[in-house]
Amino acid sequence: MSDATLHATDPDPDDFAVQIADQVESFLVAVSEVAKGEDPDSAVPFLLLEVSQLLLAGGRLGAHEDILPDERYEPDLGPEPDVDEIRERLAAMLEPIDVYSEVFDPYEPRKAPVPARISDDLADVITDLRHGMAHYRAGRTTEALWWWQFSYFSNWGSTASASLRALQSLVAHVRLNQPLPELDGLDTDVSMGDETLEFEAGAVMAEEIAGPLGIRPVK
Repeated sequence: MSDATLHATDPDPDDFAVQIADQVESFLVAVSEVAKGEDPDSAVPFLLLEVSQLLLAGGRLGAHEDILPDERYEPDLGPEPDVDEIRERLAAMLEPIDVYSEVFDPYEPRKAPVPARISDDLADVITDLRHGMAHYRAGRTTEALWWWQFSYFSNWGSTASASLRALQSLVAHVRLNQPLPELDGLDTDVSMGDETLEFEAGAVMAEEIAGPLGIRPVK
């Protein structure tokens, strides 16, 4: 399929590239809207939905045969758009539950969990997706698909998957009436060993997080 075909005046909605680009664009717009903080009560469930839908596009890219760019060297896109504002807004909104623990590679034996932030994860994913979208909007469809596929394997796929796991766990704790343990100083600036992971029991989730974020525990 040629770039000319993929960027016709009326693109085929059933075309693979068009569908991937639509899902990427939907995620970028949705997370930017959430970050504005106009509806914090629905932030966590909405992010759970958007990340889940994005990973469907990632799964399709991952299952697709290798996509090769038309040019040997990637065209220069200029400075990357700044995502710090989105990152900071998300961090402020998710502050009570932004930090979570993650295993970087589940196939590396005895790998200790490390702390991560949902806000950092989403900002990093946005950076990768925007890069590919810049190619797509410039008419370089194959380049965009190559970038989205490559960065899915190398970065945004695992990053989005980790944040999805955290968001799903967060919602599950509330819906199943299982309050989260207190984080007890957990931060991304320190490594986490077994003792750090043994959080003291508490009701932070139900008392401080569920209501403001629009999630209701089971009665």
